[in-house]
Amino acid sequence: MKQYVVFEMDKQNFGIDIQSVQIIERIKSIMRVPKSPVAIRGVMNLRGEIIPVIDIRRLFQMTEIPSTDATRIMILRMEDTMVGCIVDKVKEVLNIDSSQIEGTATMQGKIDSSYIVGVGKVDNGDEIVTLLNHERLVEVAFGIGD
Repeated sequence: MKQYVVFEMDKQNFGIDIQSVQIIERIKSIMRVPKSPVAIRGVMNLRGEIIPVIDIRRLFQMTEIPSTDATRIMILRMEDTMVGCIVDKVKEVLNIDSSQIEGTATMQGKIDSSYIVGVGKVDNGDEIVTLLNHERLVEVAFGIGD
């Protein structure tokens, strides 16, 4: 049984392993970085640490929308660094058993399947949560390892 932080993007649910989520912040001022990849919104100052911020909407090629009161930045820990991800809304923390997770062979759509680790079926399969590999997601956002 693993715990996932579930967030919403365009009415779809995505999950990231809670072990990787350092903190969830309200939207803060983000400074644009010239010549950065399209999915990188810029950098933010979090308690004196400069953290790159990925715009998940841009990464997933979704229509850009203005931030709302529900918009959050999930700060993910990656080995010895941190990265922020802007999401529409953080919903909940879910326990998902490995028996509730299916592979990605059935996934189709605009989202690059290389950063999807599986699909979690919750509430007797009524709700679906797409589980993400945050490390691969960050690599794709920064254009590493293509």
